Amino acid sequence: MKKEDLLHLKGVSVLYGGVKALDKVDVSLRRGEIVALMGPNGAGKSTVLKAAFGLAPLASGQVMLEGRPFTPVVHEMVRRGVVLVPQGRRVFTRLSIEENLEIGAYFLKDREETARRVEEALAFFPALKKKRKLKARALSGGEQQMLAIARGLVAGPRALLLDEPSLGLSPKIIKEVFAKIKEINESKGTSVMVVEHNLKSLLGIVDRAYVLDKGKVVAEETAEGLRTSGILERVFMGKLET
Repeated sequence: MKKEDLLHLKGVSVLYGGVKALDKVDVSLRRGEIVALMGPNGAGKSTVLKAAFGLAPLASGQVMLEGRPFTPVVHEMVRRGVVLVPQGRRVFTRLSIEENLEIGAYFLKDREETARRVEEALAFFPALKKKRKLKARALSGGEQQMLAIARGLVAGPRALLLDEPSLGLSPKIIKEVFAKIKEINESKGTSVMVVEHNLKSLLGIVDRAYVLDKGKVVAEETAEGLRTSGILERVFMGKLET
């Protein structure tokens, strides 16, 4: 049986200075699955996440949350369980690991609940737990990426949007990051939509993937379908028929 859509971008177009970054894109994230957005640079992958989260205004189309039209506004999306972890390991380097995590629960007024969520997030990342009092600037690049994901978890998301989580990381750390994403998905039932260039690692954990090119969705496939269809090679080599 097909799972219910948690988040759905329906016919969404986004303009940047008159240029179409997205052109009538249809993308959905179902409950409990991991979905990848793939394609060359400039294809519109990150813009999909920004549009879903309220960071890119829609020129047309709509965002559906649990089957209902919804105008995405950042603070409201977080309250409703949709969290974006942007690319670039954006942590507050002058704050401690604990303080970074507490910011993830900024909308909560219950200090005890905030503390509980911080502890729960740290339990996913033992390396961070050992260093919880350290400033984030003392962490390695991989640890900062883990911290960014952990901060997103503190918000208690039903949907986690990840933009290039492996950017600038070593192969060993990339493997650890993807293992944690899969663990979060399986243990918490969190739906994940991820933009990623590290295709080999990503295909091992996703349920479905959308391939974008020039602001349009050109394919929707299972992981196995992507391995055998050749669509990725055609898109990345610029040989897609139009």
